[in-house]
Amino acid sequence: MKQIPRHQEIVELVMKQGYVSTEELVERFNVSPQTIRRDLNELADTNKIRRYHGGATTPLSSENTSYNTRKSLHFSEKDLIAANLVKHIPDGASLFIDIGTTPEAVARALCLQHKQLRVVTNNLNVATILLPNPEVKVILAGGEVRDHDGGIIGEATLDFIQQFRLDFGILGISGIDNDGSLLDFDYHEVRVKQAIIENSRRVFLAVDHSKFGRNAMVKLGNISQVDALFTDMSPPEHILSIINEHQIRVEVTTSSDMDE
Repeated sequence: MKQIPRHQEIVELVMKQGYVSTEELVERFNVSPQTIRRDLNELADTNKIRRYHGGATTPLSSENTSYNTRKSLHFSEKDLIAANLVKHIPDGASLFIDIGTTPEAVARALCLQHKQLRVVTNNLNVATILLPNPEVKVILAGGEVRDHDGGIIGEATLDFIQQFRLDFGILGISGIDNDGSLLDFDYHEVRVKQAIIENSRRVFLAVDHSKFGRNAMVKLGNISQVDALFTDMSPPEHILSIINEHQIRVEVTTSSDMDE
């Protein structure tokens, strides 16, 4: 079994059983203990499981991975996702761009050739990325600035976002549960994301594969509320069935696609 499907099955086992031992996983997948320990370390780094006494248990739903760690995880995949997403943004469009490392990758991709864009954002990093580009007019939300990731949140941010009606809302998310729930860690951030959904004509969700099945404590809404999902790997079957039911466009981009 390849690494990524094995990772997905490990996560599903942990969620179903609450705890799995390293020995059980070695026997189930017929791989070495070193391979399983490496798998568990990688899954723990993205908060999809928690390492615990010779095995793994369910992750803490109240604790996100640090911004600097998230920034380095799946960096190339986020760039591929962003490069594909911006193909669907026409010149002259207006956009919300959300907090998160994948939306920041989208901002970098927009700088390459797009013209006459207007961007409203509550992400200081996005504003910094776009600022040198004369083809992009940036409108920065007011509110409380989080010192760990440059996100702007709070009542003032919410009021600001609700003044606009834009062509596209570009969202990131911390996790997508098996029932299609969109999950995050910060209640205040979730309220701003909800406002972006409500005030965008089309909503694009950009996530790498590590977000499928990932746990977080605050429910934003459901994947049925987005118009298109941009990712680097096909979602698990249970999430894909919800996507198909609501006729959501799915764009899966791999490195081989971009090389063609």
